[in-house]
Amino acid sequence: MNTPHWSIFIDACLTNNFVLAYFLGLCPFLGVSGKLATATRMGAAVTFVMLISSMSAFCIQTLLARLDVTYLRLIAFIAVIATTVQLVEMFIKKTSPVLFRSLGIFLPLITTNCAILGLALFQTNKNYDFSQSVVYAAGAGVGFTLALVLMAGLRERLELANPPDIVQGTALTLILAGLLSVCFMGFAGLAS
Repeated sequence: MNTPHWSIFIDACLTNNFVLAYFLGLCPFLGVSGKLATATRMGAAVTFVMLISSMSAFCIQTLLARLDVTYLRLIAFIAVIATTVQLVEMFIKKTSPVLFRSLGIFLPLITTNCAILGLALFQTNKNYDFSQSVVYAAGAGVGFTLALVLMAGLRERLELANPPDIVQGTALTLILAGLLSVCFMGFAGLAS
């Protein structure tokens, strides 16, 4: 495939943002986006897992294709993602116990984050080579982090506002998520 790397990055980050265009990874998006600092760190953790999973998925796909057992791809991808998340979780617990506690249940939920599994499946279906896969994962991770940070900034700002009682809480969060998604639809013209 002859797609330039910058185009792959922009596509994964803005045009086809995993959270705001594909609606993948909504659990951490809605659950961890209450505070800007927590959202940034969660975005970094997801980006790291995406990068490792992307590189591993490329290697696994290549190996399974040579062995002609590509039907094992989904199981292999899930095993790699679960292992990577476990390593990230242990690292964060050792280096930053405060962050580990603030992320709470959402850190182990990266394992079941459909955005990461979607990344591995999308890149193999698009037949990206190794460098394109890494750029795609970096773009997806930056896009995921961008969505988290934007949502966290809006939610922190709304803490200072006095919205009507009928839209406070979850309703307002979902309205904001929908508005962000509509805003990201404006990037659709960048794909061509």
